[in-house]
Amino acid sequence: MSTMTNDSARVRGIRLGLPLALAAAVSFGMSGAWARGLIDAGWTPGAAVTARVWVAALVLLVPAVLSLRGRWGLLRRNAGMIAAYGLLAVTATQLFYFQAVAVMDVGLALLIEYTAPVAVILWLWVRRGERPSRRSIVGAAIAFVGLVLMLDILSGAAVNVPGILWALGAMVGAATYFVLSAKADTGLPPLALAGGGLLLGAVGLTIAGAVGVLPIAWTTGDIAYRFGTLPWFVPVLAMGVLATAVAYLLGIASTRMLGSRLASFVALAEVVAALLFGWLLLGQLPDLLQALGAALVLAGVVVVKLGEPAPREFIEPSPEVSSEKDPSSRSARSGTG
Repeated sequence: MSTMTNDSARVRGIRLGLPLALAAAVSFGMSGAWARGLIDAGWTPGAAVTARVWVAALVLLVPAVLSLRGRWGLLRRNAGMIAAYGLLAVTATQLFYFQAVAVMDVGLALLIEYTAPVAVILWLWVRRGERPSRRSIVGAAIAFVGLVLMLDILSGAAVNVPGILWALGAMVGAATYFVLSAKADTGLPPLALAGGGLLLGAVGLTIAGAVGVLPIAWTTGDIAYRFGTLPWFVPVLAMGVLATAVAYLLGIASTRMLGSRLASFVALAEVVAALLFGWLLLGQLPDLLQALGAALVLAGVVVVKLGEPAPREFIEPSPEVSSEKDPSSRSARSGTG
């Protein structure tokens, strides 16, 4: 009976988690194109990401406080996790990604970042001793070949080394995001984790800018995109509300339902979304060789994921998934989208 209950909760979690994960991927995928328009208009990547994180932090502040319902001890017990989430999964990932899109195409930068599932597999191997299968190793090799083609290394074209390094830094941050978001046993509501991490990241970015560590400059002129111009605050709000606040909430909720492996697999839809928004807003499209490399990267990551055993996270579903009649669990779910 217990096994049947767990299986039923697992199915419900997947059915609800998959559309949430896809919605999170689309939301995340639009950020690079909006940011590139700001950067081309004179904004520094630091200014763009700081504005993005502050908008999202303010949007989530009141809901995050309400989600705790006075349980401030949860913040103390999970202070280390919130700090890691805010500084690595939020701040570092977004800043490094914006630095990358400042010097290379949005879709290509995100493809490099989204080799993160391979990093998740390596982390689980080192941390938990979960050795990857041969299929996963083959998939990683396919993804590496795809990266070589995608970056035009073999054609003799100039390789943008800083852009690649920034994108790889974003990849490490994205892997951290998947691992930390899957921790459903902390008692910390998704709203509190997202809100606390974003607020901490916003404060950290502001301090870094104030002391001169992070270059920050912006303009209040109109921002040009492929379809025309927009006031500067439109892309800022789009990044902060849709591509950050909504995206992180959906991402945390879906990862807790699906587990870090499956969620990181579904999140590959963000690459497709980024390519689409890059074309719609900026007119960016990869050439034939880069498109082949991109397809190999995605195929390699798919093979990596298919080569892994059923994730342990499914065995004990989160109370947010399994308790349909608990008012507090319904509140947590409704707060994430």
